[in-house]
Amino acid sequence: MLVPTAAIDSVDQRRGFMMLPAGVMVAVLLFFGSAAAAQAPPEVLGTPPALPAAPPADSFPAFPSTQVPGPPPPLAPPLPPLPSAGGEMPSSAPLTSGQVEGGVSLDGGVVPPPMYVPDPNDLGGYAALPEAVATDLVPSWPRWFAGASGLIMTRTLPSGTATMQPSAGLTTLTTSSAAATWPGGLDFQVGRWMGEQQNWALEGIYWGVYGLGTSATVTGTGINAIPQAPGVILAGSPASAFLTDATQQQVARSDLVNDVEINWLYRLTDRPEFLPLDRRLGFMWLAGFRFFELQDVLSQTSTSSTLPPSSIGANQSLLSVATNNNLFGAQVGAKADWRIAPRIRLSAVPKFMIGGNAITNTTELTTINGSGATFAGGQPVNVHSTLGVFSWLGSVDSSVAWDVTDHWSLSLGYRVVGVGNIAQADGQWPSTLAAPSALQGINAGSSTILHGGFAGFQGRY
Repeated sequence: MLVPTAAIDSVDQRRGFMMLPAGVMVAVLLFFGSAAAAQAPPEVLGTPPALPAAPPADSFPAFPSTQVPGPPPPLAPPLPPLPSAGGEMPSSAPLTSGQVEGGVSLDGGVVPPPMYVPDPNDLGGYAALPEAVATDLVPSWPRWFAGASGLIMTRTLPSGTATMQPSAGLTTLTTSSAAATWPGGLDFQVGRWMGEQQNWALEGIYWGVYGLGTSATVTGTGINAIPQAPGVILAGSPASAFLTDATQQQVARSDLVNDVEINWLYRLTDRPEFLPLDRRLGFMWLAGFRFFELQDVLSQTSTSSTLPPSSIGANQSLLSVATNNNLFGAQVGAKADWRIAPRIRLSAVPKFMIGGNAITNTTELTTINGSGATFAGGQPVNVHSTLGVFSWLGSVDSSVAWDVTDHWSLSLGYRVVGVGNIAQADGQWPSTLAAPSALQGINAGSSTILHGGFAGFQGRY
């Protein structure tokens, strides 16, 4: 097909025609090429509008050729066909207008490549996630855990009972004069997480505080002890020789606490040591068995003013009252952790139990060197009583923990333990030692609160 020379009216127009964008030139060439291939008569295409007359031929170099070249070469070789999801090659049927081959439509427009490429090895679908990702992840946390802490604790005391009669110029001692101190103790924990998802665990706990108490002493003349012991013989002498008109009296306290627990834990969230950053709160339930012992021992030492100290302690009487509470039963509780920093969390562990309490009380009178006393009827002044009641116990451990690594944590906290409906030695202090019946029986119904700090570590493996 020929292009009339009159279509170009100047050199600038011809240069502009040669500098048209490639896309426009391709479209023009495709248009005229397709028209020629279809052998459409010129009158069907219509007569082009008249163009301005061309300048004389000698005003510019002759156009090299007025012949329109044939169809342009392909822009890029076609891409090889991709197999289908079932591994079959696509059909070789010719594509129709609008279909895509190699990223270029037959209509000439460019279309984006497909977003997903089928997996040749997957029959009837696209490549899936690996099986380990598609299913629930199994935690790889360490299962065993064990820890140890040091304790410093004290406890509240009931109102005191007088251990001496008032004497001019002397402080009157009571059982509360032997105050509670802040002795040390130990705390041990060991346990293991169970199940494929580590949803529950068994743990064992022991902690104890020993030697909780101090002493108070009064020195003077005319000290009369409470109780008096009419008819009682102590080391071959009347007990009144030790307890009346004494020169010195000392009241001392020595308490201890033992706690043993076996607990079942069930976590509702991730384990507290492994809380994710986007889930700061961890929570778990607790249920188990608890044994709690509170032993309260009071003693009174009275120095005789009439008996010679023939041997060490021979002229000193020792009256002791030892009361022991043994609580046992089921307990329930919880553990809450709040992560305030990537490896620092606050923790609270409340527990509560109502259980039996096997109470014992022993009252005994001897000398310091161990010689025993007898009542007027010949029975030893060593009376043992028992009582069974229901008691309650509640405790809260609050702490801050630093998870140094996934295997080690350091903690610092405070423990509060309240015990109710118990017996204490202060309430069992006798008013007289005249007969065994005066020492029988146990008075329960009091309460105490133990509290103190702890610091320690936990290892996981």
